[in-house]
Order: sequence, then C-alpha cells, then structure tokens
Amino acid sequence: MCRWAAYLGRPIYLEDIVSRPGHSLVRQSHGATRCATSVNADGFGLAWYGDREEPGLYRDVMPAWSDPNLRSLTATVKSHLFMAHVRASTGTATSRNNCHPFAVGRWCFMHNGQFGGYDSWRRSAELLIPDDAYGHRKGATDSEALFLCALGEGLAQDPGGALARATARFEALARQRGTAPHVRLTCAFSDGVRLYAARYATDDQAPTLYHRWSATRQGRAGGAEPLESDELDWFEVPPGSFCTFEGESVTIAPFVVESDRLAA
Repeated sequence: MCRWAAYLGRPIYLEDIVSRPGHSLVRQSHGATRCATSVNADGFGLAWYGDREEPGLYRDVMPAWSDPNLRSLTATVKSHLFMAHVRASTGTATSRNNCHPFAVGRWCFMHNGQFGGYDSWRRSAELLIPDDAYGHRKGATDSEALFLCALGEGLAQDPGGALARATARFEALARQRGTAPHVRLTCAFSDGVRLYAARYATDDQAPTLYHRWSATRQGRAGGAEPLESDELDWFEVPPGSFCTFEGESVTIAPFVVESDRLAA
C-alpha cells in the first residue's frame, strides 16, 4: 500500500509536510506504521498549486528518501495547497508515468489501495475512460484509470458523486471478473480551491485516513498516517466517508458506492 499526505491553508514550505515532521511522508516511505508494507520505495510525486490554475508536478522513480532534488524543491517551494505521494506498487511497473499524483487541467489526484484482480479486467477498465480523457492516459495503473473515469463521470460538477460512480464501475468489474478484496481505497484530489478525500473498502480493511487542523499554521494536513506521534488531535476518518476541506471547514458525508446495480 502507498502513503500520501496533503495540505490546504496558509502557504507553507512543502518540506513542512513532506520531510520535516517526525513521521513525515519521507519517513513513511521507509517506515510506515499503519499499513501492511512499511517500505514504499516504488517512486514518489508532488503536485502543488501556485499563481496559475494548473498544478506543478514533479515525479520520479527513486525512493523518496534518496532524491536530493526532492529535498531542494520542498525546502524552497511554498504553496497553499499541495499533495504528495510515495508508492508501493501493487503490480504495475515502476515508472514515472505510474507515479502519483496524476494531473489533468486544474485537477490532480492520488490514491492508495487496490482493485482485486485488476490485471484480469484492465482492458474493460480502460473502456470506462471517455474519449476526451483518454489522451491523458500515460501509465498503466488502476489509480490513473479511476481518476480519468471519474473525470468522465462529472468530477468538476459533482466531486463526491463522480468518484462514487467511477468506483462503483470498477467494483462491479472486480466482483464479476476479479478477486477479493474487490476494493480498498483512500484517495485525495483537488481542483486548486478545495481538497477532497475518500475512504472506502468492500471488506473491513479500508486504508487509513487522518486529518488535523493547525491553528498556528492556519492550515489542515491530511494523509494516510499522522505526521507526528505526539500530536493527539489527529482525527481518523471513518470508512465509507467522503471529505471536503475548504479553509477551516470540514464536511464529512457518506461515500455510497452502488456497484450492485451495475453487476451483470
């Protein structure tokens, strides 16, 4: 399983989330504590928003702890909204195109989890991506395919509903042609204004998701694991939830995936 972290609020240096905390994302890349795989060394990525609508993107296949460019970039770039990801592959190749986050226009997306038996129905998943989004398909992961499918389901108009509909389509394929666990998912995505996140699974092993508001920074951090072990005010998001973060405001709604109606 992968690890990820995100931030929304007053601009801070990326390193304040990515590398400086005691349990930063870089530390999680070789010492994660709340997932089955403690090492996440199959690449990393950053997406950050600045003065322009579209996010900046930096991804590479090196382990996050060993890239001096990552340390330099995060120490000098400030952003009010950014996302970072360290990858543990569930089967696809270690390549730059398979590293998260993925970006299309003003949207960026990253994912932790799996769809059971994806290799056996990957071609069918590709057919769920609409033609006007398929040109953005660069890699081979289920995560990127889910993102592009969600764009086609109306992500810009209905973020939670579009992600739920895309997840339902993938879950239906996993139930018909794949293997259990059919879906384990946490993801985060943004349009540069709001930060969204979801936690969901078809079993009782939904990947973890936490968030915390910092009055000092006037910002909110979220991710797969708390960034400090001595901060007791990290909130764990329940499974089956969809979160909308905007300023200090948090909205947590049910994340309802209706895959049964799509089953053959």
